[in-house]
Amino acid sequence: MCGIVGYIGEKQAYPILIDALKRLEYRGYDSSGVSIIDQQKPEMVIRKSQGKIIHLEELIKSHPLPPSTIGICHTRWATHGMPNNVNAHPHKDCSGKIVVVHNGIIENYEELKNALLKKGHTFLSQTDTEVVAHLVEEHYQGDIFKAVQKTVKQLKGAFALGILCLDDPKTLIAARVGSPLIIGIGKNENFIASDVPAILQHTKKVIYLKEGELAKIQKDKVQIFDFNGKAVSFKVDKVTLKVDTVQKQGYPHFMLKEIHEQPHVLTQMFRHCLKPKAVSLDEIGLSDKQLKDMTQIFIVACGTAYHAGMVGKYLIELLAGIPVAIDVSSEFRYRTPIIGKKTLVLAISQSGETADTLAAIKEAKAKGAKIVSICNVVGSSLARISDGVLYTHAGPEIGVASTKAYTAQLGVLYLLAIKLGLAHKTLSPKNASLLMKDLKQIPSLYARILKDKHTIERIAEQNAHFGCFLFLGRNINYPSALEGALKLKEISYIPAEGYAAGEMKHGPIALIDEYRAVICLAPESDLYEKMISNIQEIRSRKGKVIALATEGDAIIHAHADHVIYVPKTNKLLTPLLMALPLQMIAYYIAVKRGCDVDQPRNLAKSVTVE
Repeated sequence: MCGIVGYIGEKQAYPILIDALKRLEYRGYDSSGVSIIDQQKPEMVIRKSQGKIIHLEELIKSHPLPPSTIGICHTRWATHGMPNNVNAHPHKDCSGKIVVVHNGIIENYEELKNALLKKGHTFLSQTDTEVVAHLVEEHYQGDIFKAVQKTVKQLKGAFALGILCLDDPKTLIAARVGSPLIIGIGKNENFIASDVPAILQHTKKVIYLKEGELAKIQKDKVQIFDFNGKAVSFKVDKVTLKVDTVQKQGYPHFMLKEIHEQPHVLTQMFRHCLKPKAVSLDEIGLSDKQLKDMTQIFIVACGTAYHAGMVGKYLIELLAGIPVAIDVSSEFRYRTPIIGKKTLVLAISQSGETADTLAAIKEAKAKGAKIVSICNVVGSSLARISDGVLYTHAGPEIGVASTKAYTAQLGVLYLLAIKLGLAHKTLSPKNASLLMKDLKQIPSLYARILKDKHTIERIAEQNAHFGCFLFLGRNINYPSALEGALKLKEISYIPAEGYAAGEMKHGPIALIDEYRAVICLAPESDLYEKMISNIQEIRSRKGKVIALATEGDAIIHAHADHVIYVPKTNKLLTPLLMALPLQMIAYYIAVKRGCDVDQPRNLAKSVTVE
């Protein structure tokens, strides 16, 4: 959840660190801090501030840092201890010689802390992280690397660590278990970071630190070891991302930019994967025969990815005739799912580092299931432990509320459902070709929706004053209602709930009055008349109705206060079209309310802790 950056080289560290840290602020923005080694005195210098990184910058302007060519910094999403200056990272040991930044949770920190307190260590913060600094101090006998090696073997939980020691100002130490960490390779300079965008303008050569690895980094040398101190080989990968992909490019927010990138993302996906008579999923890792042999599918995911998975359940059962179960990852891992060697588990995660999803996959693998992940980040932990991976290739998504990653996940699920349907012969080649032809049209339909964005903006602003929203959908657009509600509450902080429209009479209708708005997903479908009946029930109780309907629907205006039209398409593809106006409604309401769209309170982009 937190962002880590480290630098060692020949340049001044602070400007590089602070710029890189800003590019990771989507990972946490409760507080931030930086530590450098003043190599002239020598002295370990720390600056920390509550709130966003701009507050740290202001602090350093008034209390400048001395020159230094080595440092670490951190932007925090709070777990243990409130967001304040004391709990902000970096944390130091009693001597002030050792500093630590940390992403993850040390699950046995209380046990370790109690033992260290008995040995005379003094703790300043409420964090689990501070334990690491004191534990390294306890083991330190002149060799910082050996001290860290002994420390990490005592830690339980998930962690990515960056560590400096005043006695060794030419070395930066990094380690990881569970939480992501990369090493950037430059010329006479090297970096560590939680994610590639942080260091993209400095280098495109990266090492993805693997589970249970420890790195000793100097300006012109990188060595990687396992936790027993044995040197391990490593691969330097070349990142293909461009710097401008992590910039706003003139948009007021990353979220709006990423909404507008969705036509391009799906165009590239369908151009690569849709062949004249087949779907090509190069890295799925399973043959058509293996896919045909699968008798059951489990989908595990969290949040927005879970909603994409719910759409996938409808698609796969309809097109391939395979029973599909879906679980929130955090529930799957703590029950006893009935799976075996003929079970395919689909794991969906934008970052590929979602802690609960990774844990769920490990459980499934232990039971013999085949794992295929749907992921946006090449080389992520999820991708590495899966039998196959379907990359969405949506590009970096900086806005915390997912937009293009969601529709890209939907796109992959449509492709997979078609492939499974053809493999199981439940979908005829003719019908598959028709569906693939319709899929190819989606990006151009997206462009039409975006062209009408001012209508959506006007309707959103006219309804931004409501204190509660309900989202109603039916069948394959029930998940769309859930996703629409999630987007709105994530970035506008308005209470919002999504429901299957048929369930409204079983409780939610009690909420309907003139102070509530109800967004009804009413595209052309076999259940359209039933949705109209639901709308009538809302109107009779003075609820305000915003309907999302298909172009050409002349009936809907008589039943709704506002109508947002989407282009006509195959009924099965309507979740793809519903996504854009729902994202834009949430965006424009949040902007109208003055909310921080890209960095909503209490949230972070990559949920790497349980």
